[in-house]
Amino acid sequence: MSQLLKIEDLDAFYGDFQALFEISFEMAEAETVALVGANGAGKSTFLKCLTGLLPTRGQRILYRGNNIAGVPAFKIARQGIAMSPEGRRLFPSLSVKENLMLGANVGRKGQWDLAAVQALFPILEEKRDIPATLLSGGQQQMVAIGRALMSNPALLLLDEVSLGLAPVIVRDIYAALPKIRTGGTAVLLVEQDIGMAMQVSDRMYCFQEGHVSLQGVSADMTRDMISTAYFGREKEVQ
Repeated sequence: MSQLLKIEDLDAFYGDFQALFEISFEMAEAETVALVGANGAGKSTFLKCLTGLLPTRGQRILYRGNNIAGVPAFKIARQGIAMSPEGRRLFPSLSVKENLMLGANVGRKGQWDLAAVQALFPILEEKRDIPATLLSGGQQQMVAIGRALMSNPALLLLDEVSLGLAPVIVRDIYAALPKIRTGGTAVLLVEQDIGMAMQVSDRMYCFQEGHVSLQGVSADMTRDMISTAYFGREKEVQ
């Protein structure tokens, strides 16, 4: 597989506070990579850097060979990076259908349109005219993912998909992942459920206090290795 994303020594700041330290990260086309770590480890900050929501001018974030560090968020979206954010961030005044259609405003062509998203998550067709924020938490998460897919991304970022949801709902959402990957979309997911992250990903990274503390092939990792990476010693799986 060809390289989709390559990051070298990425630092990130909120004012004078440094949140990420020399992060190096790679990802191939159509790959699924999980990013895990304790609260405050820098996972969501990393996604904000990728989407242009946090200033990164002067850094190196190579997306398909082009440096997108410092590029405005709307231009990054047009190049094929989309995010389903933590907390879903749906528009309460808009229906399910209207929230989904916002993703299409990016203008990228591809397999994902309203019919395709509704086929992926059939409940969204049934609920299409209901205000999105009146749905259950799991259904709202489906809307957030569907909205991101409507932009036809090459790289889909999923931030805390399972947070606050019942296990059966999480399984239903993750059951859609193979269908998303079939179209060639790469997925980078931030996930608190370590077992689920190991199960659905090709490779994993663990962040600890803004540093990469573990990386490697998911099938080669153990719970003990990941637990150690959460709290201390740096380790790498080849």
